[in-house]
Amino acid sequence: MQSHGIHLENPHILDIAPPEPKTLEETGLRIALLSDIAMKFLYYRGTASGVEIAAEMRLSWTGVVEHVIDYLADEKLVDLRGGKGYGRATVDFVLTEKGRGYAKEALDRSTYIGPAPVPIEQYASLITSQAAENPVVDHNDLANALSHLVIDESIVDKLGPAVNSSRSLFLYGPPGNGKTSLAEAISAMLGGETYIPHCIEIDSQIIKVYDSLNHSAIPLEHLTAPGPNGKRRSLDIDMRWQLCHRPAVIVGGELTLETLDLVYSPTARFYEAPFQIKANGGMLLIDDFGRQKVHPTDLLNRWIVPLEKRVDYLTLHTGKKFEIPFDQLVVFSTNLDPKELVDEAFLRRIKYKIEVGNPTEEQYRFIFRRVCEASGIPYVDQAVTYLFERFYKPRGVSLRACHPRDIVSLIKDTARYRQFAPALSRDLIDQACKVFFVDL
Repeated sequence: MQSHGIHLENPHILDIAPPEPKTLEETGLRIALLSDIAMKFLYYRGTASGVEIAAEMRLSWTGVVEHVIDYLADEKLVDLRGGKGYGRATVDFVLTEKGRGYAKEALDRSTYIGPAPVPIEQYASLITSQAAENPVVDHNDLANALSHLVIDESIVDKLGPAVNSSRSLFLYGPPGNGKTSLAEAISAMLGGETYIPHCIEIDSQIIKVYDSLNHSAIPLEHLTAPGPNGKRRSLDIDMRWQLCHRPAVIVGGELTLETLDLVYSPTARFYEAPFQIKANGGMLLIDDFGRQKVHPTDLLNRWIVPLEKRVDYLTLHTGKKFEIPFDQLVVFSTNLDPKELVDEAFLRRIKYKIEVGNPTEEQYRFIFRRVCEASGIPYVDQAVTYLFERFYKPRGVSLRACHPRDIVSLIKDTARYRQFAPALSRDLIDQACKVFFVDL
């Protein structure tokens, strides 16, 4: 199997593609649930052909949706309303008066309309299979992925094993030195693809997982495989799943204990998956750790079981708890002293702790040179020396990796206001630093 017109970083992901269900039994779902989705679709659509209903549900007409329609017709819930061609697949269907009543009852139970869900058992099985496809990162991979950042070689050597572990990583150190950029670079370096279900089903409850804000989809209809006579054929993939680039979910101060469990909408009457489920197969970055409204210890205690057992436990609004796979690299990033956040016992459970410290003077100059080159400003090393002597040393200000970017931006703003070309002149440096540095 391979892609046609689409480059996959991990073509082997197609080898474990979930096959298209050919029968109702293979969907793993009860016909009542599928019937509810079909009726709700018809309720709002008015009329739709068999293939249109099947496309909405992301299921095959033959062997699956045709039996759902047969069931609805036998129960006098749908009727035929003309056709566009030959065969029942192209016939238009409409709800009967009885069917509209049943559809309203179905909407009272849940307003969800869209792709049919994947049973929790099928979800768990595929997530486990995907875990074996996680890439192995070597030193060259990591060095290339981090080449746009200026960091110590010692940090690179610590990051490599942490990334390959796919477990947990604690990044700490002063603000402005690139911890978030480091985590984002790790995510980009992992690359590859993963399958994300549109939604999951458990006990007839629907949990929405696919999220266009956190998942970057790859069109499945563009993927083909070799066929007879040298021709290519469409892949036999369960369209209830979406092939996506490996996810990187980033959360910050908005994170609460409630958002780490299922979010039930009493209005919509279905669930939204929590952050960690959306991050399965990729990375979850908890940025600004310690700045959340919930106490850090309570937040970290929530992760003990998932980090150790590789499974999480979620709760339905009915009170039922269930197990779900937990397969992701969890990165905690904080500007605060780890000793003030958590105790030694919990830090033991986080496998890798890496300090991202302030740059040296040499590294600072290198960063400044890069920023100038990117901004089209001639780099002058003596200007940076002046910056150290005039502003940093007298004020006892620590070097930060973000300072060159911020200072050059202010220099450009001042030059634009004065209507001349930006440069590392003493005058422009003075103007920039007088508004940048604050005496505390």
